[in-house]
Amino acid sequence: MAKVVFSTWRGEEIDNRGKSPEEWVESEFRLPENYDEETRSRAFVGWDGVAIFDENIDAVRLAMEYAAQYQKYSEACGRCTPGRWGGRILYDLLDKIGRGEGAFEDIEHLREVSQTMMLTSKCEIGRTVPKPILDLMDNYKEQFDTCIAEGIKSAEYDEECKYIAKITAPCMDMCPSHVDIPAYIEGVRDMVLTDSLKATRQSMPLAHTCGRVCPHPCEDACRRANLDEPVSIMELKRLGADYETDHGIGFLHPVEPKAPRNDGKKVAIIGAGPAGLTAAYYLGLEGIAVDIYEELPVLGGEVAVGVPQYRMPIEKYNKDIELVTSLPTVNVYTNHRVDAQRLKELDAEYDAVLLAFGTRLSKKIRAQNERADMEGYWGAIQMLDKVNLWNKYAIGSPASNELKDKVVVCVGGGFTSMDVVRCCIREGAKKVIMLYRRDEKTIIRNTTYEEYHEAVEEGVEFIFHSAVERIVDENNKLKKLIVNRYELQPDPDGGRPKLVKIEGADFEIECDWLIPAVSQSADLSILPEEWNLELTSWNTLLTNGRDYMTSRPGLFAAGDCEYGPMTIVNAVGQARRAASVISRYIYDGKVSLTDEEIMEDHLNKLKVYNKNEKISGWMPGIARNVSKKLEADERRSNNLEVNIGFTGEQAIAEAERCMRCYYISMVAV
Repeated sequence: MAKVVFSTWRGEEIDNRGKSPEEWVESEFRLPENYDEETRSRAFVGWDGVAIFDENIDAVRLAMEYAAQYQKYSEACGRCTPGRWGGRILYDLLDKIGRGEGAFEDIEHLREVSQTMMLTSKCEIGRTVPKPILDLMDNYKEQFDTCIAEGIKSAEYDEECKYIAKITAPCMDMCPSHVDIPAYIEGVRDMVLTDSLKATRQSMPLAHTCGRVCPHPCEDACRRANLDEPVSIMELKRLGADYETDHGIGFLHPVEPKAPRNDGKKVAIIGAGPAGLTAAYYLGLEGIAVDIYEELPVLGGEVAVGVPQYRMPIEKYNKDIELVTSLPTVNVYTNHRVDAQRLKELDAEYDAVLLAFGTRLSKKIRAQNERADMEGYWGAIQMLDKVNLWNKYAIGSPASNELKDKVVVCVGGGFTSMDVVRCCIREGAKKVIMLYRRDEKTIIRNTTYEEYHEAVEEGVEFIFHSAVERIVDENNKLKKLIVNRYELQPDPDGGRPKLVKIEGADFEIECDWLIPAVSQSADLSILPEEWNLELTSWNTLLTNGRDYMTSRPGLFAAGDCEYGPMTIVNAVGQARRAASVISRYIYDGKVSLTDEEIMEDHLNKLKVYNKNEKISGWMPGIARNVSKKLEADERRSNNLEVNIGFTGEQAIAEAERCMRCYYISMVAV
């Protein structure tokens, strides 16, 4: 809810002008009435209307400034005549009116150009920019008429006013790393894959990785889904990275890395997983000295030792890692465990410390007789460590020594449990079962349809609405599981259906291994007790979720240790923001966000994607392209990459399905 003077946002018709405060109607949307903690917004203008917070707003100047932002964009784009020239005409006419030299014919011309742009522009930004301008012309008509009739400038035409704009898109907004998705898809469509990769790396350095193992929440906000099916956004991302690697052209950075600053400032990062690597990359691009401390003998964190080779080939991930470590200011120390005493030393030695360690403690399933020392009980993290350290680095010994011809039961319903069961198939297990408390639809939502479907193809048996009640052993060796069955009962109050045990429906499973993969937790013994760091109810480090500083000045946290087990793209998004904040903090001692980051947060609250939008017009329905996968018989006994990826023809065809749904948003403060 937001208090507005006037709003047309997303179909609203709120006009509180001239009303007493008790008569005001509030907006149902989370509009940015306060720009930041110290500054109140005067107005918000965007693709779906306007929201005015200041009764004295200069609507003519506001419309002109919005048109100016679009003109900058359209000059750079130039892909269609209505969009490019329409942007210039809108600005020129509004500026003419604003400086007191307009005519009433200019109003009609503005309407004609706006209608042409809305009907014929090739992409959404050209179609939507006229909407708020027309709203201002219609609802603040007297201001426009006064400037024209009296030949005077608008009230704030010569004033120093601040207007902050941001280009966004529904997919960009939903992406935790705010990757410029339409830009990298455009690079694929034009077959300029270097441009595609540079667009990705503006906010996502791990292009190989997130082009393969991202759960792609962006696709849930793809406007193409309102017409037919979402664009295959994730799979198009890997093309630029694969091109760079396959052609040996050297690393393409989004900007030229700055020379080392050599000013004595330095940052320590604890953990070399996706969060730690991302923060190091963006700090390194700024020429800031970074030292990464990693407990494992290899870099990459859980993606390296947890995500299997068939999903994330290590040779590809290593290229993402090399991108970071190739920067001259980034140094890495492996086999370096940071405990509480060492953390205190680093805190004293460095200008800022970022905690980016993962959640590597497997949680119990809370069954009777559950004991970690029981033979046949194997935590998911430890099991995946063994599999991947051997398959990727030849460290240790094959997990097939323990799993071949065995019956394995995994309890879980997320990515880790999927990795467990599919690895067990490849290590030669005779039978692999996953028990999950909820249903098939939920497990797909927790992971992806592709992941679940491929596991079923490979022979994993899923038993839904089930949970282990008791573990039975003989002489501390696992023998069987007593499993309860549940059913979903509707909540009479309309809430989430409740799981209720079905009496008398228990069953037994004889098995050799039980692998709990319900969740993981962070090892917080690294934290000195005397620091009294604030924690969340999930026993993770508490930050405000915006600047990622903990309750101790100069100590930041991002990734799993801040939020709990999360996706790679979430960890990257947090770490990129943390690196940005740290890059300023180490010089001025202040925690601050850029205008770009503040706008990101406002748009995320407002929600850019409208799932109820009806898309019509000339755009036809076109089926989504599906990349080739290894057949189940080809892949279940090895670690070859399952997803072969798009052919060139498929990639171009899929990229052409993108509707380039850029929008401009702007706040006046």
